[in-house]
Amino acid sequence: MTARRVALIVPLLMFLGFVALAVYRMGEPQQRVIASKMVGQPVPAIDLVGMDEMHPGLNDSDLRQGTVTLVNLFASWCAPCRVEAPQLAALAGKGVVIHGIAVRDTPENIAAFLKEHGDPFRRIGMDPNSKALLNLGASGLPETFLIDGKGIIRKQYIGQIRPEQVPQILNDIAEAKRS
Repeated sequence: MTARRVALIVPLLMFLGFVALAVYRMGEPQQRVIASKMVGQPVPAIDLVGMDEMHPGLNDSDLRQGTVTLVNLFASWCAPCRVEAPQLAALAGKGVVIHGIAVRDTPENIAAFLKEHGDPFRRIGMDPNSKALLNLGASGLPETFLIDGKGIIRKQYIGQIRPEQVPQILNDIAEAKRS
């Protein structure tokens, strides 16, 4: 084999290896989940106005009242939020206290969303600029945080809550109540 042939074949083999690796990696599922560094930390300062008279605002002091609470970040325009609505209703039906943070949304759209998908929330704080979302270290919608009665973030559930997660979340809540 001449030096010229080697000079042509080696780059071709490297290119084919790169293409094979890229095709192989494209078949792998995207599992990049960025968990909040706030888990295990006190809830950051939150002071959100309420959606309406039925849903008062949310303040970080509301999360230090001795009650284990779920805080769900959602929006009416968020398709996965619609999918998780029955799971939130199931949790609320079992006595779980759930507060909502409505991200970049309007009270009118949220009211329509709650009318269509149910209302598991005791409080709904309006987060028009995503400030609370960023302070909590959330990476998108929906996300849910488990807050113990002392205001410490115990768990973070990224993405929509699926039916198979409900028993585990109930166990997590029971564990948080014991701590």
